[in-house]
Amino acid sequence: MDETRTRARGRRPAGEDTRGAILAAARTEFAARGYAGTSVRAIARRADVDPGSVRHWFTDKGELFVASVLPRGVEPAVFVEQVVTPGVDGLGERLLTAALRVWDQDGGAPFRAAFSGLTADDAGPRDVAGFLSREVFARVAGALDGPDAALRVSLVASQTVGVLVARHLLRVEPLASLPAADVVALVGPTLQRYLTD
Repeated sequence: MDETRTRARGRRPAGEDTRGAILAAARTEFAARGYAGTSVRAIARRADVDPGSVRHWFTDKGELFVASVLPRGVEPAVFVEQVVTPGVDGLGERLLTAALRVWDQDGGAPFRAAFSGLTADDAGPRDVAGFLSREVFARVAGALDGPDAALRVSLVASQTVGVLVARHLLRVEPLASLPAADVVALVGPTLQRYLTD
């Protein structure tokens, strides 16, 4: 019998990427069954770990869903820290540059996959929206002075998502094939105006 099938589930030996195995299993399960049809137990089974190991890395199915729809190697906390730390000057351009770097990968395939999951009629979209509000938008808003920080950040988010939808879903030309640096040069000042004016 295959050795991976006979090994007891639980902690993996040192050096094995348990979190990566769980995320890979989650991507497969969510793609095959959708958010509502996927269970933590099924993900654990596919990753060859026990459900407690899944909960060690991810507090709940919603957090796991969010992590699985982000492109590989993207850590939201690191993303936000790199964008916000230099200060408010140029923040709009940095936000858009970072968003394009993340979602333009493989011709926009990660964005199309995430967007299709976000439009599903189940709890997954609410988890993604809540996660983005908590981990990204609230932290950017915290870096701003003055009133209406949350409103200003939501305007930035709506503009950025609009650019990504036009670029990767609708494929509106010439925006769809414009180099990312040109998109930032054109749209970045508008985002900056939302943030600081």
